[in-house]
Order: sequence, then structure tokens, then C-alpha cells
Amino acid sequence: MSERTDGIPSARSSAHATLADAEAEGIGAMLRGVADEIATVVEGKREAIDRTLTVLLAGGHLLVEDVPGVGKTVLAKSLAAAIGAERHRIQFTPDLLPGDITGASIFDQATREFVFRPGAVFTHVLLADEINRASPKTQSALLEAMEERQVTVDSVTYALEEPFMVIATANPVEMEGTYRLPEAQRDRFTAQISLGYPMADAEARMLAHQTAPLGAGLRDAVEGIRPRADTAAVAHAVEATRRVHTDRVLLDYVVRLGRATREHPALALGASPRAGVHLVRAAKARAVMDGRAWAVPEDVRDVIGPVWHHRLHLSPQAVSRGTAAGDVLADILATTPVRA
Repeated sequence: MSERTDGIPSARSSAHATLADAEAEGIGAMLRGVADEIATVVEGKREAIDRTLTVLLAGGHLLVEDVPGVGKTVLAKSLAAAIGAERHRIQFTPDLLPGDITGASIFDQATREFVFRPGAVFTHVLLADEINRASPKTQSALLEAMEERQVTVDSVTYALEEPFMVIATANPVEMEGTYRLPEAQRDRFTAQISLGYPMADAEARMLAHQTAPLGAGLRDAVEGIRPRADTAAVAHAVEATRRVHTDRVLLDYVVRLGRATREHPALALGASPRAGVHLVRAAKARAVMDGRAWAVPEDVRDVIGPVWHHRLHLSPQAVSRGTAAGDVLADILATTPVRA
């Protein structure tokens, strides 16, 4: 078996690899085309676009925490348009009810029977806008859908279509009238990112694009996006990503990273086993985005920030010293070797 320079066996020569190189390269090319299309509207945010597609490919969900007006909603709408997917948007407010998300059984006067009316969650891309403005009871209505790809109403279970991805936004600045996401809910999100303000030249291009005349019949710039994939192809890509080869050395590396967070003196709460699962899935997706059928430690190190940052809780002493979760992750990566 040939060895890569980082010491991880190449999946090209591994009998355990089930995803063909050509298939990985094809999926990677498709996703790069989707990213290019999104970038025509979301200017200067290629890293955020790639992170979003990595989460999609990993079969996960994304939490976007940032100030208003930086393109969180546009990113979600552009993703759905670029993969030819159906999208729904829920504006989370204090009076939003769980049934508004999942749906409810309505009594039909004509048939004299209860009929299920699907809620907004029955879609491919669900934008949960300002998710922290709804009550915890309403927030929790998403838990089953995010984890199990299904909704149960009146003891009847309804499967969701594939692909299914929740992109939730939250404003970390304005806290009045908001409810902190429960830890169980935050742990369901594969990754958390922030868009930040664009560079000056990217912002200028965005201003020009967003204020330019629209084509006939278009209401906004997002409607001008051309689909570069379809939902069937994306669903297949998500399934194929699970077949990316991961060496036992890499899996042991992820386990030791997780244990290091649980034992780090600056952390009151480290990464859970679910966090490890999401990290491996994201690393596999990162490999496919690069056109590879095998994952390497560099994939793990590349995605560990957005995948684990929102799951780590600093100790009171670390907070008082001004330590950030990113600092702790950097320390753990620097002190945890790939091989034990």
C-alpha cells in the first residue's frame, strides 16, 4: 500500500475505498460550478460559500451568526437556486408556533376527516431566519426534522425529501427579545459560520450588481441564478460522500482531538461524540469538494473550526482572561499529533 507524505494510506490503493476517484472528481466539479454560480450574487465570500456547500454535502445544517445586512438570507436563497431546489423561509418571531414549522392536522368539512397540511419544513432548503427570536418550544420543533429527516404529527411520521438542509440565521448583537438556542439544538448544526463585512472591492461589485437593472420578469438578483445541479444529483452526492475512505489513523485522530477538548483546562464543556461524527462527515465532504475519494488530516484541520467552535464552552476563568474558543482549538491542534 502506498503512503501519502502525511503518513495516511492513500485510498487509491486501499481495498476498503468504495467511492471511485472519477465519481469524487465529478461531484467536486459539480459543486465548484454551484459555488461559482452563488459567487455571482454573494460577492467576496468564497470561503463562506465553500463552507456552506461542505455542510450540504455532509448532509448537515448550518448556523450563520452575524450582524444584519451582510448577506445571510441571500446566501441561503442563492444556494437553493443554484441547485434547483425548493426553498421555504420562516421568519422566527415570539408568536411563532411549532405547527407553523411542522404542519398540522386540519379538519376538512367536506370529507369530515382530518387532513395533514405540511408546514414550511417540507422543502429542500429551509431558511430559519433569526431563529433565536422564537420560544424554545418552537425552536425545538426543528430537532426531529434536523436529526432524523422526518416530522411526527399526531403520532403519524412523515418523511422529508432529500436533500434537506436547514440554514438558520441569528443576530449576535441585538439580544433584546431573543432566546438562546439550547445546547441540544446548537449541537444539531454541523457548522457555524459568520460572513463578516466584504472587502472594499467586493462590496463595490456587490453594490453594482444589486442595483443594476433586472432582467425581464426578475424580482431580484437571486432569480437570475442558473441552476448548476438538481436535487437528485445533490442527493446522490450526499450519499456518495458517506463512502469516502477514512483511514483508522484519521478516525483515531478525531477521537483524540475530542478527548483533548474534554480535558482542556480552558473548557467547561468539550466536543461530544456527535461532534466527532459531524467532524468526520465534514472532512469527507471537504475531500469530495477537492475531488478526492479519501480524507486526510488536513481535511479535519480545515473544517474543525466551523464544526466545533459553537460546541465548545469556555470556563469562567478562560472567559475572564479573554480566551476565545478558536484559541483553544488552535492549541489543541498544535499539541495533538496525527498519530498517537
